[in-house]
Amino acid sequence: MVRSVSNFIGLAGQPAESSWFIIPVTTWISALNPSNDYEDQSKVAEFGLEDDCPPFRGMHEYIPLIAGATLTAVDAIKDNLCDVAVCWDGGRHHAQKSHASGFCYVADCVLAILALRRIPPCPPSVPPRRSRILYLDLDLHFSDAVSHAFHNPSQSVGSQVLTLSIHHAAPGFFPASSLAALPDPEDASFDPFTLSMPLQTGASCRTFVRVWPIVEAIKDTFQPDFIVIQCGVDGLAGDPMATWNWSIGGQGSLGWCIDRIVHGWSGKKLLLGGGGYNSPNAARAWAFLTSVAASGLGLSKRDVDLTTLMRRFQTIRAFPLYQPSFTLDVPAGNMQDQNSDEYVQRIENVFGKVQHILQRRLSGERPS
Repeated sequence: MVRSVSNFIGLAGQPAESSWFIIPVTTWISALNPSNDYEDQSKVAEFGLEDDCPPFRGMHEYIPLIAGATLTAVDAIKDNLCDVAVCWDGGRHHAQKSHASGFCYVADCVLAILALRRIPPCPPSVPPRRSRILYLDLDLHFSDAVSHAFHNPSQSVGSQVLTLSIHHAAPGFFPASSLAALPDPEDASFDPFTLSMPLQTGASCRTFVRVWPIVEAIKDTFQPDFIVIQCGVDGLAGDPMATWNWSIGGQGSLGWCIDRIVHGWSGKKLLLGGGGYNSPNAARAWAFLTSVAASGLGLSKRDVDLTTLMRRFQTIRAFPLYQPSFTLDVPAGNMQDQNSDEYVQRIENVFGKVQHILQRRLSGERPS
């Protein structure tokens, strides 16, 4: 079931939380109308419908379906139908305000956060407070649209939303953003509720084991009521981006992280998809993560023999794509992990300061 959002699209407004808004999509949808011949290149550029986001037939239907799917997952959480909701078609974290970018045509992540922000904490907090939403992005690429949407260095005290993006950042690597760098708590533009953890080339399970306590510490300090996790899989070994060397099983893996979030953290969770340019591996990963979220079984041995499925579904044309292993496993390759002890120590030092500032802000202390 998909919730229709054909009458509106959620878009990020100004940085202040009170200024978020939903705007009519007359101009946006008109740009997506299938009868539009797209000869007006200024309109195409205005809405970002070029380069990696070209217009395509059915686009005017596709956009509200993606947004509606994510909002349906939020509704399932709101209506107490589940503690963990999943929408693998969601996670379009590059879509800007009425502007497509990075293969993302609609800002469903922002829509989800806005919708969750209106749901009261359950159980009610003592003393009473507004719901807190932690957005954790595990995609190889920085969550520029989401992070910029909620970035507000001028806010005097706490925020309902904290974004933490773990990604790769380097000169010329998409997307270019000053917020993609390791935060500087001394900088005037620093916002302790908009955080980035850039990892170097070759990031592997070993690095994620090392930095994961930082994620846990931020979570423990913020104490979110809802957690939105963008599960991009373009950092897995074998992806054409060839930048990280992550795997889906074993200690420090993507599955290991999701297992800890889903079964170890308080609060309700929303799992979204994201980037991933090796289609068989993306299917493997999201099927694997679905099983992790649903079962919570141990992660020591998760290889599933797909030949068993072949005997039941011999007409599946995509089956040869899973050779030669025919398993759900996406093992790490031979890429060297360039996240040195010195670099990870630098991340730990910075986030130690960030956590201290975050604690003070959440206690009501105003920035100096």
